[in-house]
Amino acid sequence: MSTLKNSPQTCYVIGDIQGCCDQLEQLLELIALAAPTAKILFAGDLVNRGPKSLQTLRLVKAMGARADSVLGNHDLHLLAVANGIRPSHKSDTLDEILKAPDCEELLDWLRHRPLAILEQGHLLVHAGLFPAWSIEKTLNLAQEVEQILRGSDWLGLLREMYGNTPDRWSDALQGSERWRCIINALTRMRYCSGDGVMDFASKDGTANAPPGFAPWFDIANRKSANHTVIFGHWSTLGLVLRPDLISLDTGCVWGGKLTAISLPGRDLLQVECPQQLPPGKTK
Repeated sequence: MSTLKNSPQTCYVIGDIQGCCDQLEQLLELIALAAPTAKILFAGDLVNRGPKSLQTLRLVKAMGARADSVLGNHDLHLLAVANGIRPSHKSDTLDEILKAPDCEELLDWLRHRPLAILEQGHLLVHAGLFPAWSIEKTLNLAQEVEQILRGSDWLGLLREMYGNTPDRWSDALQGSERWRCIINALTRMRYCSGDGVMDFASKDGTANAPPGFAPWFDIANRKSANHTVIFGHWSTLGLVLRPDLISLDTGCVWGGKLTAISLPGRDLLQVECPQQLPPGKTK
């Protein structure tokens, strides 16, 4: 007698929230109507620049084992600011978290988030990965950094993670240079050269790619192309749906939309977002 295989649990992946908690609540209501027991994953940048970063962190944390998020650059920035490693920026909206009675509990939860998640054959990261990295290698390198961030020397890692060098990957990299390169790829990368050099200057869309660079996902012979990579981080890129690629940062904090996509079906859910930051601010 044949037996039916269990179909995979529906999962929704949500793009950059950046403290826009009201819109997150609206989107979660839509997800609950479509798939009440769905797993929820977040593409990072839960906090900052939107008006309700504290409420967003509390909401996602309270979802428990049903939800998880990769770390984004704004999430790491919060950890650094909270521990006096970096100053606040003028556009930061983190003070409410820093003054909250449950601040330490929230930050401890945040630093235990992963940098990469493999879900139903899809790799979720916040920003990008080097063309030379396979899916397995990406997960292994992410785990290297995660173990430090969750360990006793996590503040040492935060102190060493800032800087734009090294700007290319080498297996020979060691110590803080190795970990900084991994973090920069997974949480900051947009453009990359054919020989694997990251560009950090340009935040524009692909029509204005810097000379000699291309989106990291369009570099020839990308070793991760056998899986679909899901990412956020790039609001000027917006929603992109390809067989090998899903881009989910649809500019919620900039007056765009907050987007969720289901796996494996790729059903889209979106909510409109009020503009929280004026045009011309750094994205």
